[in-house]
Amino acid sequence: MEDSIKEKRINKWITVTSVAIPLVVALLFAYKIPNSEPLTFLPPIYATINGITAILLVVAVIAIKNGRRALHEKLMTTCIFLSALFLVMYVAYHMTSETTLYGGEGNIKYVYYFILMTHIVLSISVIPLVLITYSKVYLDDFESHRLWAKYTFPIWLYVAVTGVIVYIMISPYY
Repeated sequence: MEDSIKEKRINKWITVTSVAIPLVVALLFAYKIPNSEPLTFLPPIYATINGITAILLVVAVIAIKNGRRALHEKLMTTCIFLSALFLVMYVAYHMTSETTLYGGEGNIKYVYYFILMTHIVLSISVIPLVLITYSKVYLDDFESHRLWAKYTFPIWLYVAVTGVIVYIMISPYY
């Protein structure tokens, strides 16, 4: 009974967090800090954070497949921290800088916008997926954790990798 109550509390927290983060980001994204110095140094840093996250996600999967649970846990916690750090930097950049428009032409423009749109949509959906998957460990429900991880991992990896690709594609237009 107590586990059920704990899980319900966690699920409420996950729901609130999964809705609040995209809403707050959207609100902050629309707000520009008046007379602020543009933080133009941030995009390569947060793109690098995405790249490191992608690498660590793969290493974490290898670690758990090799029975290195403690390493897996540390790597996954690091990935969550890096994703949060990315989000703070991303919002800070957009609150101080004008939006950069993609300048590519022809078919590459459609490729860029496809990657960007899927990246954005999946970055929103990965929030509850990561929180649910992580919560299953906290609840000692490792079977559910493994089931959720089968969906969460490829989506999170896609978001991390496409974050780097989007940066590379738009960087000439900063």
